Amino acid sequence: MRAIVGVTVSAVLLLAACNDSDSAKDRTSPPPAPSSPAAPPSTTAQSSTPPTAPTSAPPATSASQTPSAGSGTQPAQGKTTEAAVQRYEQYLHALGREDITTVCEIAGPGAKKAEAEGAGPCTSSFAVVFRMISASQKKSLQSATVDPKRVSVRPSDKVLIPAAAIQASTTFTSSDIGDRTLQYLGNAWYVVD
Repeated sequence: MRAIVGVTVSAVLLLAACNDSDSAKDRTSPPPAPSSPAAPPSTTAQSSTPPTAPTSAPPATSASQTPSAGSGTQPAQGKTTEAAVQRYEQYLHALGREDITTVCEIAGPGAKKAEAEGAGPCTSSFAVVFRMISASQKKSLQSATVDPKRVSVRPSDKVLIPAAAIQASTTFTSSDIGDRTLQYLGNAWYVVD
């Protein structure tokens, strides 16, 4: 018992001595140089939460309304096949850039369905997909377009875009990238299958 008390008292004295030497150091050290002013807080905070799939009427976002790279035209609006094609081209370009935010926003409903079937959240699933696409395929996807003549319009506001409709410097097949179904939900087109 006496040994435990001795060890405890020694520890307390050691801590007190350390605190005293830190205090003395603070009294003898010059004050730190003023740092540059802090940057103003950002007005657009980014969430670390992965995007979730829309359940009914998802809001339009600026990412979903930007024209295809290099098109120089305004994006098509509404339930038109042209708007579905442009939206899918945005998805392909984002896939090529490994832009997980845009990919998960456009593929949200399909990713949510895959997650329910055990594929994991969109951000994890597409991280795997990114590793499966070669560097040359990614570069090709960044400027890929879709041949609207090969697109099939389906009932219930759906459009089927086969891999064969993708026009790029690399040829894509259904086994490479899959045939995708887009559906008009609320006010934008989303990859659902």
